[in-house]
Amino acid sequence: MGIDLRPTTTLRRAALLLITVALTLGLAGTAGAADVSDLLPAVSPPGANDFSCRPTAEHPEPVVLVHGTFEGAADNWAVVSPQLKAAGYCVFALDYGDRATGDIAASAAQLERFVDAVLAATGARKVSLVGHSQGGMMPRYYIKFLGGANAVDDLVGLAPSNHGTTNPGAFVTGATVCEACAQQMAGSAFLQRLNAGDETPGHVSYTVIETRYDEVVTPYTSAFLAGGANTANILLQDACPAEVIDHHEIPNSALALRWTMQALGRPGPADPQSPPPCV
Repeated sequence: MGIDLRPTTTLRRAALLLITVALTLGLAGTAGAADVSDLLPAVSPPGANDFSCRPTAEHPEPVVLVHGTFEGAADNWAVVSPQLKAAGYCVFALDYGDRATGDIAASAAQLERFVDAVLAATGARKVSLVGHSQGGMMPRYYIKFLGGANAVDDLVGLAPSNHGTTNPGAFVTGATVCEACAQQMAGSAFLQRLNAGDETPGHVSYTVIETRYDEVVTPYTSAFLAGGANTANILLQDACPAEVIDHHEIPNSALALRWTMQALGRPGPADPQSPPPCV
């Protein structure tokens, strides 16, 4: 008599249960990504966009990286992302606004969607934002006008265009259409609205990290924010005069990263009176 190799009802049910569990676990890691697939980079920076990551008690806020104008997550954050991940943070990075050339208010709405997805996936109450250039300024629109003040713990801006630039050639790239470029010129209607009244609203810690050699955001002091105890304006050369990093390379600066880590790792913004080592 041969052996009946057909699966029994019990075995079929067990197999179905295992498949269901596996699918559930797999989807849990990408549930947040599913709603923001249009904002995920084709290639994420190393360490970023693991939607199965769970924040620790030491680092309860996931870090969302926000790139600058004409940039993308992969090129802007190739250095920062893996180091934040190695330090124990859950790290996420989006691509927004057609390489950040589109209307900044619309880009802020994309950031809002992305943050909501990160919070839903990780179970965190708030995120911390680290942005370069426009990516350090645009989140302020999200915080001020789109409810982000309830979802953001820290905003760290690396050479952010908070008050725009007086350099008429700062964003010129041939025939490229760039609405965000015009919006980042000093005195634009967009910046006047953004900076009217309180520049640092909500229970958010604002840290600006700038270099004296910024050739895009000019004068470099236009990056700094008017604020109180929740705001720190850091000029890299104040404590480390030999630092010669420029606007484009500040995301790759080890010194800027040390200031960023300090801001993320303590209550409130970075402490200008306790600078990290220069080397």
